[in-house]
Amino acid sequence: MEEKKPKARREYKDTVFRMLFSDEKNLLSLYNAVTGRSYEDAKELEIVTLDNAVYMGMKNDLAFLLDLHISLYEHQSTKNPNMPLRDLFYISLEYQKYVSDKSLYSSALLKIPAPVFIVFYNGAEDMEERTELRLSQAYEHFEGEPNLELKVRVLNINAGHNAELMEQCRMLKEYAQYVARVRGYTASMKLEEAVRRAIKECIAEGILADFLRKNRAEVEMVSILEYDKEYEEKKLRKAEYEAGEQEGLNRGLAQGIVETGCAYGVSKKEILERLQERLNISCQTAQEYFARYSGKKIS
Repeated sequence: MEEKKPKARREYKDTVFRMLFSDEKNLLSLYNAVTGRSYEDAKELEIVTLDNAVYMGMKNDLAFLLDLHISLYEHQSTKNPNMPLRDLFYISLEYQKYVSDKSLYSSALLKIPAPVFIVFYNGAEDMEERTELRLSQAYEHFEGEPNLELKVRVLNINAGHNAELMEQCRMLKEYAQYVARVRGYTASMKLEEAVRRAIKECIAEGILADFLRKNRAEVEMVSILEYDKEYEEKKLRKAEYEAGEQEGLNRGLAQGIVETGCAYGVSKKEILERLQERLNISCQTAQEYFARYSGKKIS
């Protein structure tokens, strides 16, 4: 059976950003703005976003070939330090597809397009104009030069940031204006009402007007889903932070109980009971704290 070529994913448009820049002309304009190039023919760009570029329910937004490079573009409405690891999975799938009809055991070197990883961030949290994330930042006990590195450039595309980039790509600038409207209105009205008002006003003022007229119902739907998802992610991150903060307090208190008890000759049994009582933890967790801070093995 003949191997199918990579194809652009059209059916999975769960963000306005993906809807907007799945159009080849808009994507080419964005590429030119990011790279400083001046391509005019959208046919030179080949979208290769894969249907199966999925990891734990997360999908790559856009992938395309141009100028001997493969670019992976991601849109994020919340900060995510794990993007290098996610992109590692995505690019592996892209390369597997790219060389699927070639032999890796060939004596000739297989040439592959150089990768470029970019995240466009438009979340509500403050972020610098441009930052770089590296896969090596996730390595434990790492020293020296990494044997495997992956760099992701993060661009803040909120209104008022990266002005030169926004001026170079009108669609990106107007997208940021639309997002700002939705966020602004959600402070004083229901999400559904905020989205409808933002769409109506943007059309009237010529902001993404053609795009919004053509895709009004779908934009309304995905905007509501997108910002509802963003709200849920914020709640999850808050819960994770509070859980981590409590764990830190527990560790500090446990260390004090164990070290003080050992210094004054208190028995292990009494220390374990004290840990369970003060921290409301299981016997097993108390033994783990004792082993960590007493320097003694659990008997």
